[in-house]
Amino acid sequence: MKTGFDIIVQPIITERSDKDKKKGKYFFLVRKEATKIDIKKAVEKIFKVNVTKVNIINNKGKTRKRGFRFTYKEPDSKKAIVTLKEGQTIEFFEGV
Repeated sequence: MKTGFDIIVQPIITERSDKDKKKGKYFFLVRKEATKIDIKKAVEKIFKVNVTKVNIINNKGKTRKRGFRFTYKEPDSKKAIVTLKEGQTIEFFEGV
């Protein structure tokens, strides 16, 4: 059985996530095989908050070129935007 820490890889801290934090939205990098239900349960268990909505963004890895001949592909990734119940915050993101 997977724990919440197996599903959520890391939080994403950018200017956009800082703006949306005021609206109750938080961004996380998650495993590719994670579903919305898995993400919701993981966030609720780790941070002890109520999640109302989960949106997922799948990013395909870009093809990069190194030198003259060699190309490589960056790995695919998955992001989750988690919306919390009004009035709740995640203390991890405060003061960042």
